[in-house]
Amino acid sequence: MPIVLGVDLGTTKITSVAVETSSSTIIATGTAANEANATRADDRVKGRSEWNATLILEAANRCLQSTAQQLGGLVREVVGIGITGQQHGTVLVDGKTHRPLTPLINWQDRRALEMRPDGQSTWLVMARDRLGDEAWKRTGCWLHPGFMATTLFQLKQQGQLPTDAQALFIMDYFAAKLTGRPPITEPSCAGSSGVFNVRSRGWDDESIAALGLNRSLFPQVVEATERVGGLTAEQSHATGLPVGIPVFAPIGDHQASFLGSVADRRSSVLVNVGTGAQAAVFTEGFEFAPPIELRPFPGGGNLLSNVGLAGGWSYQVLEQFFQDVGRTLFQAESPGKLYGAMNELAAEISAGAEGLYCEPRFSGTRLDPTVRGSISGLSPQNFTAAHLARAVLDGMGRSLHDGFKAIYDVTKKSPSILIAAGNGLRENPLLGKIVSTEFGLPLTFTAHREEAAFGAAMVASVGAEIFADLNQAAKQLVRSVTTEV
Repeated sequence: MPIVLGVDLGTTKITSVAVETSSSTIIATGTAANEANATRADDRVKGRSEWNATLILEAANRCLQSTAQQLGGLVREVVGIGITGQQHGTVLVDGKTHRPLTPLINWQDRRALEMRPDGQSTWLVMARDRLGDEAWKRTGCWLHPGFMATTLFQLKQQGQLPTDAQALFIMDYFAAKLTGRPPITEPSCAGSSGVFNVRSRGWDDESIAALGLNRSLFPQVVEATERVGGLTAEQSHATGLPVGIPVFAPIGDHQASFLGSVADRRSSVLVNVGTGAQAAVFTEGFEFAPPIELRPFPGGGNLLSNVGLAGGWSYQVLEQFFQDVGRTLFQAESPGKLYGAMNELAAEISAGAEGLYCEPRFSGTRLDPTVRGSISGLSPQNFTAAHLARAVLDGMGRSLHDGFKAIYDVTKKSPSILIAAGNGLRENPLLGKIVSTEFGLPLTFTAHREEAAFGAAMVASVGAEIFADLNQAAKQLVRSVTTEV
């Protein structure tokens, strides 16, 4: 029974799964908290986010080792490893030795919003001006803080870009370390850089030149399911997996979650709620308009994605407010998080929160980070903790549906299947019910968790020729459970 492995290098945690392909069952899992944040305290205040790439890879190896131990003798049935991970950010490595020259400056980094020394604009505005008003039509998106190209541009302007460096995504770096082969990248990863041409599925030389960057910074692009190399003896020792297991081109986590959640890509919309939230549908075309982003899909086609919607972070802001009230007014420290109590309170309040309205974009939007949330319609009757919790959840559900409506304006196609991913929906049944009501469709969850790691494993299943393509793999491997509206 062929087994494929999937690894997800997430921001909060790192996960590996072993999928038995004949039954589409996850038979072993390894997980570890991502504790590699190396941002100095004074830099955190500035909104910077730097991570030790070596520690991330060591944690991933431990996850694979745990998975291998659980498999026992079945480890000999492993026929491939797929990889995914957090997009947008970059780690710079030496072009010859592939030794890290910088930390992983990840997607959360906001240094591009700092003012330039001349005080005329931020680095982000300067980079966007260099690209011009039409570049997004080629690259599928505007530049944003934390994007690879944005960070590289700022480092270049400040004289901090190492010479003879290569810019990698963290999953590309991991694949190179596992195989000992030169780093490569794949369209679903490269598309998150801000300088990738979504039509040609290659680097956008015009954008790279406009930012004053050297083309040699960017690795070769190969398609998903292409074999990067085999597991080296050193990495075999570190993971407990047999030498030579094929490692396939890593893919972006947004696309991996879609792949690992959606069996029928042409009839489905995926809503994903984690720290942030996204809505996405598959398309063969290239038509889109901001705030929608066009993101290359592994194996061909694209996702129309509305990202940066109100997700778990919004609910966390409210939880922190309740914690602050208890601490400052009652000198009471909660022994744990308050989400369970908040959910119970919110469930007692009807939809609409009796006129209390919340726009929960407390940290801005994708296109405008300066946007702030709002609460309106306050009355003596609805100014309660329960109403606030309900109003924030209502706002999150509304944000997801509004995000999809912007996609509908492009496609003019209504989905018949609503797929849910992310713990924000799995762990909060009330939010799931709100989202289902907003869309007027039952909510469908995958039977397995760890959708991104599962999607990475599916890439390996095609690379190992168990399935003909990713569409067939999705139909065979993705299993779902549907809830009532």
